[in-house]
Amino acid sequence: MLRVEGLNKQFGGLQAVRDCSFKIAEGTITGLIGPNGAGKTTTFNMIAGELAPTSGRIIYQGEDIAGLPTHQMFHRGIVRTFQIPHEFAKMTVLENLMVVPPSQPGEHIFNNWINPKAVKAREEEVRDKAETALEFLSISHLRDERAGNLSGGQKKLLELGRTMMTDAKLVLLDEPGAGVNPTLVLKIIDMISQLKAERGYTFCIIEHDMDLIASLCDPVIVLAEGTVLTEGTMDEVRANAEVLDAYLGGGEEDDE
Repeated sequence: MLRVEGLNKQFGGLQAVRDCSFKIAEGTITGLIGPNGAGKTTTFNMIAGELAPTSGRIIYQGEDIAGLPTHQMFHRGIVRTFQIPHEFAKMTVLENLMVVPPSQPGEHIFNNWINPKAVKAREEEVRDKAETALEFLSISHLRDERAGNLSGGQKKLLELGRTMMTDAKLVLLDEPGAGVNPTLVLKIIDMISQLKAERGYTFCIIEHDMDLIASLCDPVIVLAEGTVLTEGTMDEVRANAEVLDAYLGGGEEDDE
């Protein structure tokens, strides 16, 4: 589904990503791991369109998308979540889901006067889809709660719900288990597995929780110093001496 070829990103004198190449196969849950400063988030940001690479190619479904802006990535089916959720804090959980689908007729003020039936019909369709997502995620009881009042784990579930409101094909998850209690982490793992099995999503996950990676991901790609160190199953990665050395002696700066 996606190939990263010779990707480089430079910030002044800092080479954050260096000749990075890997593939994400359709229908997989691929883990992207590495010590702090390995370039994981920068790589994600380039794939999602938040950063343009200094050089290299990002081939998605046969097309070089390197440097395209985020809204064009979104319309191609690439959806990204964040380590710190970006919810609309003062809107309800249901409203957070309903604003996601693009090109809703009610977004244009004149449609509300000229064609109110179409606006209402589309809004009801979007509401039904949002209610289905909430039910799938077992958070229907939170539908009228302000999103800013949710716990960290509930916000991560809300982020998954927002991906369900799109025509996502490739979902980039940035630390879905960070700051989440163990019970909700298990729930998130289950939801990701179900979304892959039932909706055909392809996932790529940045995560420091190795148990979460081991539960979900195959293959696992290890970055170190901005490039791919190795990849394989989690058992192969854990047995790799270079990986152990990278984690024990990895950089101290975060790649955010």
